[in-house]
Amino acid sequence: MQIKATAKLEQDWTGDALAIGMLENSQVQLDPKYDDLVSEIIAENKFEAKAGSTLSSRIAGLKDLKKIILVGLGKELTLDSLRNAAASIAREAKKNKALAIVLPAVQNDPSKSAQAITEGMLLGLYQDERFKSDPEKKEAQLEKVELIGLPDDTNSAIELAQSIVSGVILAKELVAAPANVVTPLEMAQTAERIAQEYGLEIKILEEQDCKDLSMGAFLGVGQASNLPPKFIHLSYIPTKKANKKVAIVGKSLTFDSGGLNIKGQGSGIETMKMDMGGGAATLGAAKVIGQLKPAIEVHFICAATENMISGHAMHPGDILTASNGKTIEIINTDAEGRLTLADALVYAEKLEVDYIVDLATLTGACVIALGDDIAGLWSTDEDLSRQLQQAASEAGEKIWAMPLENKYAESIKSPIADLKNVGPRAGGSITAALFLKEFVKETPWAHLDIAGPVWADKTSGINNAGATGFPVRTLVNWILSLA
Repeated sequence: MQIKATAKLEQDWTGDALAIGMLENSQVQLDPKYDDLVSEIIAENKFEAKAGSTLSSRIAGLKDLKKIILVGLGKELTLDSLRNAAASIAREAKKNKALAIVLPAVQNDPSKSAQAITEGMLLGLYQDERFKSDPEKKEAQLEKVELIGLPDDTNSAIELAQSIVSGVILAKELVAAPANVVTPLEMAQTAERIAQEYGLEIKILEEQDCKDLSMGAFLGVGQASNLPPKFIHLSYIPTKKANKKVAIVGKSLTFDSGGLNIKGQGSGIETMKMDMGGGAATLGAAKVIGQLKPAIEVHFICAATENMISGHAMHPGDILTASNGKTIEIINTDAEGRLTLADALVYAEKLEVDYIVDLATLTGACVIALGDDIAGLWSTDEDLSRQLQQAASEAGEKIWAMPLENKYAESIKSPIADLKNVGPRAGGSITAALFLKEFVKETPWAHLDIAGPVWADKTSGINNAGATGFPVRTLVNWILSLA
């Protein structure tokens, strides 16, 4: 599908469908050729332009246009309302071949507006039917989309959006695939394909390599699995002098049974294929950065394994030793993600980066606190926290700063080891973040708990039901802001 900006006016465009965005309680300023027609459609159908709403009307008497689609922008024009409107348009117009879109630019910024519209279009059209034997005939027929009234120089923003969406879709497909398809080996091979295609450096640490680095926490989680662990380190090194050097660490549990503290009925164990959502977003961001090649050095790290049950499984009460020498008493084998991240964070800090950001489907407590749409953010550095919040705001991905309450750290101290891997139920997402903090000494660090927004139960905005690819767009925005 070709998407391009054009400075032509709507009355000069010819094709199948013309989509027009409207704010609530506002008049649309159109050429008289369409003005009366649109006003009549609005009045006849009592269209209120609520966010995401659409009204499609076939028209007669015009040889150069078959259909008009009205889409609601809600009460306020933002980049996110443009994304959501574009997604709604795409779903409504997917059976047409040629489409024109008339949407206003946000804050007189046509480039960011073109990027947002393109992201919404492409993500709204995306359907994952890889595992259906007889896929439904829902493929989009759109061949050409023109963004009316936007200057030609915004086409570079459209290309940027297309690159970003390719990374989001990779993350979606990794998260949505079952655990017998996306294994630790498949995650490593995905990273190898990214490295080969976009010229990144890659290092895969095998089990013995991890033993040599004393990664007892990571290896303890995977020791019950029949599948060997893979510690993935993908590096983008710019040809120009790097302005900054950062590390992104993604939790990569390709399946989480809970271990000997097995997840019971009603626990959502069947959804635990998505417990590698942090790693999926990390690889998705790597794919985008490999295409964009900014002047910043980025290290993408995924400690990939399964948390399974066998005679080799770690027991509640075991003590594991992480690669920084800290000892951890295992209170609950289902609090395993933080164990894999512990060794990954130690590894990342040894790279002497300026910032470390980890992202993980870490706690149900964060979902209880913030719901399904908002990720929690904990950070040791206020500037880094602000950077990530700004990047998320522009991406339309919601994150909320949470406290690193040091008093709560007392609850994860063990009487027989340095740490316990869980604290009390109250403040569970905070004590999880405090646990991770123990494995970063000095580097400015942030932790994103993405347990809620990594998956959508129903179609909303730009996300169709299923894996969302959260927070690839935030990560890319953040990296580009540092370049």
